[in-house]
Amino acid sequence: MHVVDLLLAIAHHLLVFSLAGILAAELVLIRPGLSGPTLGLLGRIDSAYGGVAMAVVAVGICRVVFGLKGWEFYVSNHAFWGKMIAFVIVALLSIRPTMRILAWRRAELATVPDDEIFAVRTWIKGEIAFLALVLAFAAMMARGVGY
Repeated sequence: MHVVDLLLAIAHHLLVFSLAGILAAELVLIRPGLSGPTLGLLGRIDSAYGGVAMAVVAVGICRVVFGLKGWEFYVSNHAFWGKMIAFVIVALLSIRPTMRILAWRRAELATVPDDEIFAVRTWIKGEIAFLALVLAFAAMMARGVGY
């Protein structure tokens, strides 16, 4: 059981940090002058973001169910629920950028208008801020805060 718990924790951490890296990549790519092949790359990266986010949820559920702390620890921990709420907000904030990226790709724009670039960057910065909250709540949980 200790090995399963350890492997789930490692996978969960790697996935969450991958999510942060993908958001950083999106923020770098979504800049004035966005067009052509970069827009295609952005679409693939955004698709990966969705897949990694789903994997974070799946591995997180496995940690709750199969982890050493037991589900009781999680459901009675206020920091856990703060973490869940922050993650749901990240997910909700990600909808708008994904919809815009899909629309840009379908429209086959020569260059994405700057006002749209700046609007989507704002949404992604919000995602990053709430992902930082997820990490803060995780650190609180690791130290028994909220239990």
